[in-house]
Amino acid sequence: MSIPDIFQEERRLGVGAERLGRMAAGVGVAAIAASLVLAAVTAGGVRRLAFAYLTSYAWALSLALGALFFVILQHLTRAGWSVVVRRLAEGVAATLPYWAALVLPVLVSMGVLYRWSHGDVVAADVLLQAKSAYLNVPFFVVRLTVYFLVWLLLTRFFVGRSRAQDASGDPAVSLLLQRRAAPAMIAFALTITFASFDLLMSLDPHWFSTVFGVYYFAGSIVGVVALLTVMALVLQRSGLLRHAITVEHYHDLGKLLFAFTVFWAYIAFSQYMLCWYAALPEETGWFVRRQTHGWGVVGLVLVLGHFLLPFLALLSRTPKRTPRLLAVAAGWMLLMHWVDLYWLVVPEVSREDAVPRLVDMTVFVAVAALGTAFVIWALRRHSLVPERDPRLAESLAFENA
Repeated sequence: MSIPDIFQEERRLGVGAERLGRMAAGVGVAAIAASLVLAAVTAGGVRRLAFAYLTSYAWALSLALGALFFVILQHLTRAGWSVVVRRLAEGVAATLPYWAALVLPVLVSMGVLYRWSHGDVVAADVLLQAKSAYLNVPFFVVRLTVYFLVWLLLTRFFVGRSRAQDASGDPAVSLLLQRRAAPAMIAFALTITFASFDLLMSLDPHWFSTVFGVYYFAGSIVGVVALLTVMALVLQRSGLLRHAITVEHYHDLGKLLFAFTVFWAYIAFSQYMLCWYAALPEETGWFVRRQTHGWGVVGLVLVLGHFLLPFLALLSRTPKRTPRLLAVAAGWMLLMHWVDLYWLVVPEVSREDAVPRLVDMTVFVAVAALGTAFVIWALRRHSLVPERDPRLAESLAFENA
């Protein structure tokens, strides 16, 4: 196989992308305004807005964290195939500073979201009193600060040095990133696990699951691999990276999407099966809320849409090697990932109505639009390919067995 000359094609976002970024930001701001109006004129709207924001924020944050994991993983495994798509993941991970700032509405809404944040509630609940050393507002804020500091430092280190290598061409940069990848992965695993406990699992402070962090992690990887697939196709249809990213790279992205779809289902079933088998009231109540009053339908949508349909769609070789078909499946998985977060969060505020409200949709549009703008801003000043990575030639010549 001949190695394509990527230096003969456009590798940087142009004016059109800048315009798209501004449009996305405008849509995001307009959707925020619409969400605030809906919250103001709807009974219980402010409370619902808080949970809607947490749902979409956890979705967007999981994509950025999944991208950070993808970047670290490529260095940890010294992967060659992924070099031409790694810069896209770096761009998504580079949005973490924006999401660090946008966690502020969650902190402002703590009194609405987390009943353990109320002293009178804790005083009347023996179990919450036992957990109060961990579940209290000051320590919650400190923990979130630590999580974001770790993520921002990891992003600055891995993304910053990768971009700097475009200018220096120093192969020692790749060696340094490989050496730091193992401890970085440990730090990432610990922070994403506890962040999922704090932001999502503590919505019901009586319920706990040691598998929950892995569940959130699995969803984040499904989401980010799907996002990278969609991004690659959109860029190629815009005239960028047409030679750098080939059907071989789509094939591997498809294999990753298939594998982590199965992994997500395995973790989801493991969590459910263990609670069902034990049949303890403090464990089963969380699932009962998600199986009654219409929420069982949402759970069935996840079983079919987040596992069975993509499993069948991605099982064979052909869809993985057909970029348009793969991108359709990837776009579907991005939507299903949001439905998964909706199923995790919203039953805590709407136990008898599983149908999404308009404010859920406007908040999702706001977060998705702003996320699009953030990714464009993160990528606009840099090459879309690590131009002087020592494994670039290996990635360009990559072929599946």
